[in-house]
Amino acid sequence: MKQKIISLFLAFILIFNPVSAKSVSVQTSDNVQAVEAADTDKYPDYAKMYVGEDKHEKFNRKMFNLNSKLNKFIAKPVHILWSSLLPQCCINRIRDAYNNIDYPKRLASCIIQKDGEGIKKETVRFLTNSTLGLGGLFDPADKIFKIKPTNENMEQALCKRKMSSGSYLVMPCLNSCTPRSLCGRVLEAALDPSVYIATPITSIIKFGLMVNRTSYMQPFAKMIETNYADPYDIHKKLFGIENYIRNSNYDRMELLNIPDNNTNKGDDTMTQGQITGAAQNISDLLPLSSALQPDIVIQDYKTQTPVIDSMKTALFEDKTINKSIWNELSIWNRSFAKQVKTGSVTITEGKPAYRYKYILQKDKNAPLMIFYPSIGEGAGNHHSIVFAKMFYDAGYSIVMQGSHFHWEFVNSMPDGFAPGLPDTDSEYLRLVTIKILDDLKKKYNCEPDDKIIVGTSFGAVASLFVGEKESKNNTLSVRRFVAISPPVELKYALLQLDKNSEVFDKEASNEKDKTALTAAKILQIYNLKNENKNSIDTLPLNDDEAKLITTFVMRQKLSDIIYTIEHGSLNKEKDIYKMINNMSFRDYAEKYLGLSIDDECYQASLYAISEYLANNDNYIIYEAVDDYLLNKEQLARLKTLSGQKLYCLNCGSHLGFLYREEFTHEFKKAVFGEG
Repeated sequence: MKQKIISLFLAFILIFNPVSAKSVSVQTSDNVQAVEAADTDKYPDYAKMYVGEDKHEKFNRKMFNLNSKLNKFIAKPVHILWSSLLPQCCINRIRDAYNNIDYPKRLASCIIQKDGEGIKKETVRFLTNSTLGLGGLFDPADKIFKIKPTNENMEQALCKRKMSSGSYLVMPCLNSCTPRSLCGRVLEAALDPSVYIATPITSIIKFGLMVNRTSYMQPFAKMIETNYADPYDIHKKLFGIENYIRNSNYDRMELLNIPDNNTNKGDDTMTQGQITGAAQNISDLLPLSSALQPDIVIQDYKTQTPVIDSMKTALFEDKTINKSIWNELSIWNRSFAKQVKTGSVTITEGKPAYRYKYILQKDKNAPLMIFYPSIGEGAGNHHSIVFAKMFYDAGYSIVMQGSHFHWEFVNSMPDGFAPGLPDTDSEYLRLVTIKILDDLKKKYNCEPDDKIIVGTSFGAVASLFVGEKESKNNTLSVRRFVAISPPVELKYALLQLDKNSEVFDKEASNEKDKTALTAAKILQIYNLKNENKNSIDTLPLNDDEAKLITTFVMRQKLSDIIYTIEHGSLNKEKDIYKMINNMSFRDYAEKYLGLSIDDECYQASLYAISEYLANNDNYIIYEAVDDYLLNKEQLARLKTLSGQKLYCLNCGSHLGFLYREEFTHEFKKAVFGEG
């Protein structure tokens, strides 16, 4: 579960009157100046903010790499064997029983903290689950009596008693820790009765419990090591934030306040907080079309703000994708997600091969869907898998590429390549697609006649530029290009992303708490969504929190790109992150793309392929009229170019309409011909 929570915080890090950080009076020994890391940087260094100066970085990185190898060659094979022997329900029952046995540790922590409510809660949960829950195998305290579990440990008690955390460390087999957390583990071991009973049977039981507990971290480890250019840095950030939340007891606070009624601000919400006049330099290029009328109307959409609405893309899912009685690691798990395979192709000699995901129908010449995802997403990301399932069920084979604005794509390209110019990017993207199709043809002797390319956001822009190139030189033989929420002008979109980052206040003393509270909300939203997924259509975030999460995610993607371009090495990480923490998207465009945002950026807009858009009918575009990465003028000009090939939605902002049935119904009808 933990890896999904952290993925949400990154993948969004995806709601009315939240608890303000200023109103929370939680004092810890770590709660010093909130923005120590931001005294000279333009943007916060979250790793430094939450774990302090990494005084032992060279040693820590060596230990991190050692732990990664130990996990890959020792721990993971054991976890695969364990997960293949026991169904997921058995693994969960053992976990719950282990958590119940851990009651003395949590109780001692509450006593030291003088937390009367925590003592009462833990005791009631222990007695309830030990009796009605059959020794802790089940959790009736939560399911029946709604007494939520807590995550107390002895480090929290030491923190409450004003013990300093000490320097950040990575230890063999223990991963991230601090001297204080190590002391907490020693105290917890002293409270474990099995420590004093040394028998072979006890050792076997303890080993089984340890394997069961640690198996839950494998998907998280995989996500960290495969999705980020510098796994050490992102792991340090996440450890720091999570540790701060727990030691501040923010995970025990009820932070969600879900409004009962719509907070619809009307059509004007589209322009609130947006940069105006971004399209003025090309205002004479095309005449404005008549007033835009939505082609797809979403009923009862609980509109909040454009940024919050765009985060509702996290609700776009298919529950059957991972459906299995077996754990994700099990060799018996044959869910759709587990059937997706990984392939690789060499793009540039001497460079790492580029990895892609695919799943083929039994008929290897079945129609093929090729997916180009949103900015910074790798192959096989959540949206790619959901779209893949949709097309696979309709009889299509699937190829999933990563975004061209992703570190793995850049890593496979020639030296000097920097993504961001659609014309250049689409040429390389098209080359990668050709190589992938050739690779599949060699493996499976397949050559589908019917191909569709689907792209979202930044990938949607790329799909249209690839379509323009194909109109001149038909190499891929693609029947249709589908673009969902493409930014019309990348200049405008980049400025909007930078504008979102203005939510940071380097001088604010509560910036550290504000960020931690927002992250704690994400954890609670995930739990709420997991309990009753169909009930969530309003996110309990305010606009500043939504911008903070969006900025965190987007800046992480930018960080990965810059880190890869600069070929980050162990002796210059600090210099690289110093540069990254002072670079906006605007700065990136000027430094690596040679674009002056103050000048006209015609080549970085859909207007550069206006002839293709006006004279071809092999594409479809979906745009929400309140998308915060474009404005009404841009949308009107796009409508003039595309005519009936542009489908406008009345709400949903940037991809925030994907989960709604009104969209998926019309999408399937247009693409598959379904009624």
